[in-house]
Amino acid sequence: MKRFHVHVAVDNLADSIRFYSALFNAQPTVQKDDYAKWMLEDPRINFAISSRGGEPGLDHLGFQVDSDDELAQLHHQLAAADISMVTQTGTACCYAKSNKHWVVDPSGIAWESYHTLSSIPTFNAGEDEPAEAAIACCAPAAPTAESSTTTCCTPGGSCC
Repeated sequence: MKRFHVHVAVDNLADSIRFYSALFNAQPTVQKDDYAKWMLEDPRINFAISSRGGEPGLDHLGFQVDSDDELAQLHHQLAAADISMVTQTGTACCYAKSNKHWVVDPSGIAWESYHTLSSIPTFNAGEDEPAEAAIACCAPAAPTAESSTTTCCTPGGSCC
């Protein structure tokens, strides 16, 4: 089953956690120094915020799925839109390891479709990879055929 995903860049994480905790009547299910996430059932949404130097506001939208089969179906649907797509396999991002596909809609809004494989201890580094060596993950400005399968970032971007 798909879960709608929204990621918002914020100026002040603590103030935003207080606001969204009140709005959702729930505490974050994941909370770090630079990131918080609510996995809500009503509405079924993965709502994340981060304060990693990006411009405040909507970072990206997406769908989180529960299986590789669902991710393959979304890949097929996105391919039918005939737009550039960036695919990442086993990428480390937002304290999670995931397989994902990125597209940018005609209005410039990034959309992420992903299946989370496991959690990791840092924002964007795998368990066996030092944080300083990690390639940041984030919403692409505009994916191209030349884009790497390990990154789709612009400096200062955020993710998930």
